[in-house]
Amino acid sequence: MDRSISSVRARAIRKRTRTPCHNVGLGPTALHLFLYQTPRTLSRKLNTNEFIVENALRSFLAEDVGYGDITTDALVDFKLEGEGRVVCKESALIAGVEEALLLLNLAGCEGTAEVHDGDRVKGGVTVLSGKGPARSLLYVERTMLNLLSHMSGIATATADLVSIVRKERAGKVKVACTRKTIPGLRYFEKKAVMLGGGDSHRLRLDDAVLIKDNHLALAGSMRESVRKAQTRVSFTKKVEVEATTPDQAVEAAEAGADIVLLDNMTPREVQRSLGLLEAKGLRKRVLVEASGGITRENIAIYAKTGVDVVSVGAITHSARAIDMSMEIRASEKRG
Repeated sequence: MDRSISSVRARAIRKRTRTPCHNVGLGPTALHLFLYQTPRTLSRKLNTNEFIVENALRSFLAEDVGYGDITTDALVDFKLEGEGRVVCKESALIAGVEEALLLLNLAGCEGTAEVHDGDRVKGGVTVLSGKGPARSLLYVERTMLNLLSHMSGIATATADLVSIVRKERAGKVKVACTRKTIPGLRYFEKKAVMLGGGDSHRLRLDDAVLIKDNHLALAGSMRESVRKAQTRVSFTKKVEVEATTPDQAVEAAEAGADIVLLDNMTPREVQRSLGLLEAKGLRKRVLVEASGGITRENIAIYAKTGVDVVSVGAITHSARAIDMSMEIRASEKRG
């Protein structure tokens, strides 16, 4: 996707949702009403995904701005126009540009992507630029940088693990995240994982059945639990069962699971599980996922075992944010 496409998309978003810039610059009351108004997407064609994302971004801005940025409102004239650019200070795989452009738009500014989601950049590269009321640029600065830095950190960490795994298994093993995400940020974190080349796994509890130890403690045997799930849940949903020993892995496959999750097993235990499944003619009937205790340091060892998926919670809950900053200055007067 080239820059012209992003610019067209950004203009389309502005045309649909934009409140005039001077309204945003009038002060805290106008800003508060703007942030809490119903998105105009409802008055046109409803794009569910965009509507959900826009609502989330509005809530992020409202949380940070409150009833107004008292520092900016005290120091910066509401008539002053400004220009800003977001600079990535280190090598990274970028994620969150689309969200950043929408945040700028929601604050009454215009944004232009200089790079795009999924691009690799070196330190010092300008990620995007924005222009509009100087107050609005300051209002949106921290929320935008936080999201860009966090999403880019996740995408970069994911891409690093994917690269390691591909060297070992030529791309045959998927790297997945988990539901260990920060409440309110799951969509953005999972999107960043996918931009980094990873798999989102379950986005929510209604995506697939995953029978874990606590379910078995409450619901009965593994075979009976799988039977109940297959009977009561739509045929469109896969059934995954967590196993903590090689024998349990075989039991899960024999019970009819579509996916067997090898939980917190050592690489040797994973290999033994796969060997038992192969010996009993079950290996080709199931996908096998290894999860728990997998890190950058040992992911290659797990990839070599022959599993289909390695899932790593750390790429969402512990990824280091990428260092970014926003430089803002007053726009040059013309004429």
